[in-house]
Amino acid sequence: MLDLLDALLGARIKLKKGESLYRAGDAFHSLFAIRLGSLKTTVLAEDGREQVSGYHMLGDIIGLDGIGTERHGCQAVALEDTEVCVLPFERLEDLAREVPPLQHNLYQFLSREISRDHNVMLLLGSMRAEERLAVFLLNLADRYRRRGYSSTEYVLRMTREEIGSYLGLKLETVSRTFSKFVDDGIVEVKQRHVRILDAEALKLYGGTYSTDCANPAAPRLRATTDALMVEQGRKRLTG
Repeated sequence: MLDLLDALLGARIKLKKGESLYRAGDAFHSLFAIRLGSLKTTVLAEDGREQVSGYHMLGDIIGLDGIGTERHGCQAVALEDTEVCVLPFERLEDLAREVPPLQHNLYQFLSREISRDHNVMLLLGSMRAEERLAVFLLNLADRYRRRGYSSTEYVLRMTREEIGSYLGLKLETVSRTFSKFVDDGIVEVKQRHVRILDAEALKLYGGTYSTDCANPAAPRLRATTDALMVEQGRKRLTG
């Protein structure tokens, strides 16, 4: 069991801003737990444009796109200096069978990811620009809160162009909507620093989608892997 933990949790990958963790078409072998930093995932649209498909931060598990086809369907790019922990999928499956809580959290995590993708499709297909941006900002606030950080003040790691790509909006529309929120006293924006001044007003824009698609299973899955790392460290200390 502990030997398996050593093999499963030993590898780390450090990325500089702009470096790729994996690319579309790469063979799938592992999932990746983000330990530091953040990444975006991108796909190529039919017209050849790069489409941002996801924003991933500390505590998130990425690489799930490769499970079904055994090849990654998107590219994962570091938005800042980032460190990930490699979770070889075959070994993760073996370990999940041995540790029932991990298996339960893994299944729940996969289910939540399917639900998240469904909610993103609803977001892009049925909401106005103000609603989309409001949901995006509220979702980030909730994700930071779940990780013990401020839910009212944070840094946007994606550019406005990347946010527009993710939300299905033009750059000009994103900038105009940010300006509207600022003029209305809902948010304060200084370059990439965002401060939410009126969360209730922002929620009015977000409506029933204001909780969007934060993945509550991800922190629990990360907590499980962290607990396993503690066990690994204890083994090393006691020799």
